[in-house]
Amino acid sequence: MRALADWNAWIVRALLAGAAVIIFFLGFLVCADVFGRAIFNSPVKGTPEMVSMAIVIICFLLAGYSVQSGSMIYTDVFSSIFGVRGRAFAQLLSAIFGILFFGFIVWGSYEPMLHSWVSGEYEGEGALRVPVWPARIVVVIGAVLVVVSYLMHAVGATRALVTGRTDDVIAQPASTHL
Repeated sequence: MRALADWNAWIVRALLAGAAVIIFFLGFLVCADVFGRAIFNSPVKGTPEMVSMAIVIICFLLAGYSVQSGSMIYTDVFSSIFGVRGRAFAQLLSAIFGILFFGFIVWGSYEPMLHSWVSGEYEGEGALRVPVWPARIVVVIGAVLVVVSYLMHAVGATRALVTGRTDDVIAQPASTHL
């Protein structure tokens, strides 16, 4: 289990760094588009298509890290009242719902991902057409990593339900720091 947690932590941190690089370059693209539009009356062609694809890619690159680091929306108002087992139950329930939700995303996105790869699907018309398959691949890979992270949280929560120990409530990866 520790090897899977370490592997997942490494992959998720690498995707986090990739998302940061995309955000960095996206900032330059948007600035160039705004300045080109304002100063030269000529925006960067394809900026709306690239930005829309980049937002989807960034969200799914960051999803695994947010689950792994425990940064998903969580309130402890009710679970703190019930002690260790209450928190463990709340986390187990959250992990089950997360597994189901992101599992459905994987299930529903796999075939469209293959179709966009095989057919060469593009977004946009005219001067710049942006391929769709990178965003679709990132959605599937990101959702799979989220499912793996939720599975590790579910194992830790189940252990805490059985043992009643607080250190099992959240299945922490080896390290979530960059």
